[in-house]
Amino acid sequence: MTGDYGVTFARLRDAAGPVWRDYTHHVFVEGLGAGTLPRKAFLGYLVQDYVFLIHFARAWALAVTKADTIDEMRACAATVNALVNHELGLHVATCAKAGLSEADLFAAEEHQANLAYTRYVLDAGHSGDFLDLLAALAPCVMGYGEIGARLGPVAEDHPYAGWIATYAGDEYQQVCREAGALMDAAVTRRLGPEPQATPGWARLCRRFTTATRLEVGFWEMGQSLGH
Repeated sequence: MTGDYGVTFARLRDAAGPVWRDYTHHVFVEGLGAGTLPRKAFLGYLVQDYVFLIHFARAWALAVTKADTIDEMRACAATVNALVNHELGLHVATCAKAGLSEADLFAAEEHQANLAYTRYVLDAGHSGDFLDLLAALAPCVMGYGEIGARLGPVAEDHPYAGWIATYAGDEYQQVCREAGALMDAAVTRRLGPEPQATPGWARLCRRFTTATRLEVGFWEMGQSLGH
């Protein structure tokens, strides 16, 4: 059972159509849930996701500069803190058990799927406005929340219990709800009470759907790293 991540997210998710399920039910995700994903694929994904989160944090920092209100600035700054000081720790701790230091992770060569996704999100922020950036950021934030809630809880001896527990847990689910509330308020502030009737709505749907397709590509990358 997934949480309520806001009206705007639900509308954008619906507009994305089948690509959203392609992302949240990808074979990589199903392998995580079943515990059958090759460990090599998981560790390769984690290394790339560490690099991804570095750029993701930069994108949320950019959102601080795009914000219109102090509440928006605080929400985005809090997300930067959560990414840099907490979520990255999951990757560091897991990879350390496999003999990889944080220095190794930071120095990892960035896969082209990672480059495509992270630079798209950053470009959305640089070339667009606050809503463009949020629409490009949302699939990662809320998608992992949906995936975690669907896969968890699992037994402690499940091979990917730590990863699933992180995204299924109350703390991350609250992050998703807060991000959803931020999006709802930001859309209403800029596009009014009926955003779907405005010219800007179609652009946000395209941003969200493109970012979702790039998430699918990220899972494909992870799957390939297991071979």
